[in-house]
Order: sequence, then structure tokens, then C-alpha cells
Amino acid sequence: MAENSEQPIIKKIIKKGGDGHHGGAWKVAFADFMTAMMAFFLVMWLVGQKPDVRESVAGFFQDPGKFSSDGKEGVLKGSASPIKKQNPVGSMIKKKNTGEASTKEKKELEIAAKNIAEQVKKQSIFSKLKDNIKIEMTSEGLRIILNESEDSPAFFEPGSAKLLDKSAKILMIIAEELGKLENHIVIEGHTDASYGGRKRYSNWELSADRANAARQLMEVSGLYKRQVREVRGFADRFPMITDNPNDDRNRRISLVVLFLSQESKQNQVKVGDDLMHDAKHSSNRG
Repeated sequence: MAENSEQPIIKKIIKKGGDGHHGGAWKVAFADFMTAMMAFFLVMWLVGQKPDVRESVAGFFQDPGKFSSDGKEGVLKGSASPIKKQNPVGSMIKKKNTGEASTKEKKELEIAAKNIAEQVKKQSIFSKLKDNIKIEMTSEGLRIILNESEDSPAFFEPGSAKLLDKSAKILMIIAEELGKLENHIVIEGHTDASYGGRKRYSNWELSADRANAARQLMEVSGLYKRQVREVRGFADRFPMITDNPNDDRNRRISLVVLFLSQESKQNQVKVGDDLMHDAKHSSNRG
């Protein structure tokens, strides 16, 4: 019997695969991981920043090409900023104004007032100044009044805008607590009617200078940049003791922490046409 001369045919199939550790899939995964980590650390950094920093970053991502204006879109078309808008520093972005402060905002200011009272009470000077510090909730916001005494100076040297060292600590404590808030602040200066002043230095200059001295100290003691939106000097026009304008307690500074809903009322807005328009043009023709 003849042997089968056919030989088996063996096919070798080479499977095509990746290049082992030289493949590119892991690089994509690693890039995604690094992007996520960078985003995480950026968010953590932003959480710890003050409102003006967060607002600046939000403004940039909303409109990178026009940073100083209010962009309508984020970096990606149709996207919005992931950062909650804070009250802007330096320029006011209009918010929906209901005319009344929210319960949450009132609560925040009440907590701030309580913290200030607790910290001030711990100071050795408090026993002498306890009747010179008042904290009130008003329709404008939180009002902190620091008034002078009848028997001895409490916060300022008589007839001067120089703060007393022993009392400056009170303003520093207040500034540290108010600097944690989003709200803007107005600082007012008042005098009594008895101060005649020097020839070129009246109650107007004294009240404004005292308010400004308080601003200067508070801005280096805790307030964030541009948190103070106004410094006002009222001279003796609004006495606290209305039936006695000469009362020493009328000499005071007031710190008004404005409700966010009230800030738009404080803005200077254009209310009409330039009434000097005709006069200017008639002058040019002449």
C-alpha cells in the first residue's frame, strides 16, 4: 500500500497587537487624570480666596478677550462660569433687587455682630468702652456706632482725627470680622455742635478726617481691597442725641455694613440729559 505523500500545511497567523508598554492608551488616561487633578486643586484654591479674587477669575473665564467687561459666555461656547458670582469689587454688577434683604443675609450679619461683641468683650479696655459701642440692625444693614464719652476721650483725641492707641484694637477686631463678609461698607463721621474748629478746619473736615482715619486702620486690619465704598463726613448735622446737639456722645463714627439689596440704591446713576448741553454749544457759537 502506497504511503500518502501529502504533507500537512501549517499556517502561522501573526496577531497584530499593541506595542506593549510603548502603546499610547495609557498616556490618554494619564492626561485625563492630570487634568482632573489640576481642576481639583484650582477649585480648592479658589474656595480659600477673598471675593475680589474669585470675581476676577470668574470674569476672565466668562470673557477672556474682554476681561474688564461682563462676558456672556464661558470659555466653551454656551457655557457659563462655574464660580458663583460674588459682589464685585471696584465695579458693581447688577443683581436682581427684591428691595429686601434675604433671611440668610440677615442671619450672616447677625452672626458677624455676635462675633464682634464676643471678641470686643474679651479686651481689657471693654469695661471703659462698653457704653460707647452700639450694634444695630437697620433697614440699610448692620450699623456699628463708636461714640465718644463725656468724661474722657474714647476713640479720638479731642478736636483731632488721631486715633487713641488703647481704642484702636476695637476697630481692628471689627475689621477682621467684617472682612469675612461679601458686603460693602460705608464709614460715617459725626461731630457735636460745640466744636468751633480752627479757621480752615471746621466740623466738616474733622468728621470726614475721623471717618477716613478709621478706614485707613481697618483696611490694613482685615477689610478686603475696595470693601469700603464710601467715606462720609456729616459734621454736626445729624446728632444722635437730638435734644442736645452739644452732647459729647454726638461725636462718633458709624460703620454701615450694607445689605446687598441696598447697594444698588447707593450707586451713582445717570438720571437725565446734560443740562449744560445748550450752554456749551451756545458758547462755542459765540
